[in-house]
Amino acid sequence: MATLRDAMPRAGIQSLAGSVEIQTDAENAFALLCAVEKWPVWLSFLRSAELVEGSKPLSIGSEVVVRSAIPGESEQLFEVDQFITNHHLSLVGAYSVRRRLEFRIERKTSRSKLHARLDYPAYGGKLGLFYDSMLAARKLANRFQESLTQFKHLAEFDRGKDALLADF
Repeated sequence: MATLRDAMPRAGIQSLAGSVEIQTDAENAFALLCAVEKWPVWLSFLRSAELVEGSKPLSIGSEVVVRSAIPGESEQLFEVDQFITNHHLSLVGAYSVRRRLEFRIERKTSRSKLHARLDYPAYGGKLGLFYDSMLAARKLANRFQESLTQFKHLAEFDRGKDALLADF
């Protein structure tokens, strides 16, 4: 079951954080995280995601263009600022360092745990933050929690049994 928790509050920034236990090893879970073009399959608040230089593997400095339901512009450019193979992937907004997508895989014997965090700016001071928390943040929090559950199911799926879904 995915658990959603409030991240440490910071002035002008909405934060969502959650975690989910996965019955697969960290390598398989991290491989799914690194498949950027498949993010919209499990991150329900994204409409599309693609690497700017699609021929190169995901690494520090890679740029990712996302179209999303995150408040702000619909198309946003993120840059990978932290990358530790099979453990940590963090992206920061190219034009706003207050936008961040962060994923961390915790290894636990034959299973693992995904920790995810999403930060985005809420403009307009305290009133803007309150307005955002009443409208956009609730919807986004629900979609974020659903996304963690969807990631769990995709990571645990046995691709060998069903050739039709093998490319997920």
